Amino acid sequence: MKAIAKDQLIIMVSQKMRLLRNEYHFTQEKMADIIGISKKTLVQIEKDRMLASWTVVIAICGLFRESDILKMTLGDDPIEIIEAISFENTPLPKQLTGGGKMFWKTIEKQGKFKIQRNIFSNHLRIIDGHGKRWISSYNKDIIQQQFKQLIESGESDAKETQ
Repeated sequence: MKAIAKDQLIIMVSQKMRLLRNEYHFTQEKMADIIGISKKTLVQIEKDRMLASWTVVIAICGLFRESDILKMTLGDDPIEIIEAISFENTPLPKQLTGGGKMFWKTIEKQGKFKIQRNIFSNHLRIIDGHGKRWISSYNKDIIQQQFKQLIESGESDAKETQ
């Protein structure tokens, strides 16, 4: 699943390059300079003659994470999608989220934890009652396993009393 999600993200971001550049009112020269590629490469991407590299996609998602184009294309925070793909089997430090009100559908809730699915990218995450993200992944089995471990360990109650 990881390779498919990565390839899909590369395609989605590549297809939005011109719109993203226009959203920020950048020339091709300026945009190419910001993301660290040649103008020729940017033109090739914008004309659908080639795809952006994974490194360029990461740079775009990081540098333009507040872009309305990216948020509407990917749903919420582009960096979270990059993390879900890159750290597929690795729990991350707990990060505060917006609580999943706009781009997220809660698919399971137990105690203080929720499993949510992003309505655009379909990646999953676990958040606690404080809106902190514990893990993101495209792999439902990993999410279910982590969710079960959190519930069984009583992490939910410990977090609520802190």
